[in-house]
Amino acid sequence: MVMKLEELLCDWLPKQRWFAGKGQGIDDLAIETDIELMGGDPALRHLVVAVDQGDVQDRYQVLLGVRGTLPHRLEHALIGWCNFGAAYDAAHDADLTRVLLENIAAGKDVGPIEFRPMRGMRLNTDLTSLVIGAEQSNTSWVYGEEYICKLFRRLAPGPNPDLEITVALTRTGSAHAAPACGWIQMPLDGVATTLAMLQVYLRTASDGWSLAATSVRDLYAEADLHAHEVGGDFAAESERLGAATAEVHRDLATTFPTEKISPAGLAELAEGMHQRLEAVCKAVPELADYADPLGAAFDAVAGLDEWIAVQRVHGDYHLGQVVRTEHGWVLLDFEGEPARPLDERRALASPLRDVAGMLRSYEYAARHLLDGHPREPQLEHRAREWADRNRDAFCAGYAGVGTLDPRAHGVLLRAFEYDKAVYEVMYEARHRPSWLRIPLDSIASRLGGA
Repeated sequence: MVMKLEELLCDWLPKQRWFAGKGQGIDDLAIETDIELMGGDPALRHLVVAVDQGDVQDRYQVLLGVRGTLPHRLEHALIGWCNFGAAYDAAHDADLTRVLLENIAAGKDVGPIEFRPMRGMRLNTDLTSLVIGAEQSNTSWVYGEEYICKLFRRLAPGPNPDLEITVALTRTGSAHAAPACGWIQMPLDGVATTLAMLQVYLRTASDGWSLAATSVRDLYAEADLHAHEVGGDFAAESERLGAATAEVHRDLATTFPTEKISPAGLAELAEGMHQRLEAVCKAVPELADYADPLGAAFDAVAGLDEWIAVQRVHGDYHLGQVVRTEHGWVLLDFEGEPARPLDERRALASPLRDVAGMLRSYEYAARHLLDGHPREPQLEHRAREWADRNRDAFCAGYAGVGTLDPRAHGVLLRAFEYDKAVYEVMYEARHRPSWLRIPLDSIASRLGGA
């Protein structure tokens, strides 16, 4: 049956993993802009789609491919059949994504959409693209193992922090960021808004989570050895990662404005932590057993009588956001937590927030293999041993390069860790209930040994 495009999108959008309003009905959907990027058959159109769900309105961008006949290789990307033919997700069509690369290389404008290369960058446009399936909130594809293009599906007016920070680090010559090659933008509500960014693709890189998980697996396989005795010991890499993180923070502090938070500002920060704790305890009763000691850690921040430096940071830092290349560690995905409003993701924060995020990630790496196992004291001990060793190494590496030693700011670092753990409890309860034990057991362990 032939349907209107809006009707097809109402059915298709909620099924996409990057759609934010899963589990809620769509009250209204409207195509705000529809811009032809390439005519003919196949054709390429760029859509900005406004979706109303209760009191929330989100905007999504859709690269719409249109063909009279859909080849078998694109059937999985079909949105539906309209009066103009087959409508499908053009991110999966190398014949159409080539147009985006060519336009970026040429610095072309198509209506209000601007395609821009990084200054001084000469791009190879004779490349075929392939979508990669690792991301949740965006869609990315690789051009011939030379570039990676990230399409930001959920749009908010303004520059995306991933592009802002990556461009800044590219200009400083940072060795710990994949260089920016170009971007696509258009005005939304009168503000230049990032649609996509192009970076160098690190084809030989290994992601940090996989490397850390292998180290944990090696430890658990050796019943009589300690973490530092196992061949897959990760501590040296953790120290190098800490140093790389400090170098990136240093570059960001010299590139973007910095400020200091007063004791009154710290009290406000602590109040926000308390509010999140209260909300999550109501939603996940298992956390309520730890509410008092967690709250005490937040109270300690409110009691600090000092000024704290804040700057641009990563904002969603964990082992899945770093890769190891033959030259060292590289940080990726400076977008921040996609669920947070854009102004919050671009706000200045203590670099200890990133440090805390990575320390929490070590907890996850140490404990994720325990999922489904009975609570055995020996396994719990080994998880804590691996996490402690790598947390300490990371902080040592960070302190060795930067002017900030995380271990000298225990009150604030602990509060950031616990605040992140509270967020993890809510996330797991909503999205991965089988993993809820990981943050809860970690909280229990840390409170017991803090």
